[in-house]
Amino acid sequence: QVHAVESGGGFVKVGDSLRLTCAASAFRSYVMGWFRQAPGKGREFVAAIGYGNDRPLLDDSVKGRFTVSRDNRNNTVYLEMNKVKPEDTATYFCVPKTRVGPRSSADEYDYWGQGTQVIVSS
Repeated sequence: QVHAVESGGGFVKVGDSLRLTCAASAFRSYVMGWFRQAPGKGREFVAAIGYGNDRPLLDDSVKGRFTVSRDNRNNTVYLEMNKVKPEDTATYFCVPKTRVGPRSSADEYDYWGQGTQVIVSS
């Protein structure tokens, strides 16, 4: 079982930058994913990255603005958010991918934590 704790959320203004951090109890070789959930909406895929920092996958809505990376030595995953928009407002979750389906599907991930909230004001 993997226990991940997200941090780094907060209040930011449109165009600002923010870095979210995910500290996990154990990575193994899991793909790690970032998802977000806005109030009243379902979980939305944001990004995923393989164990070797390879094959980063980003949703089209964040491409060119967000980057995902990981530090396996310290069991940490990062989501660098740049040029944030009001539509980026959500609670962000970091989770390990435990099944073999598409990396963008929330159904392929387990051990969801509390997340960290990001609020972007205009």
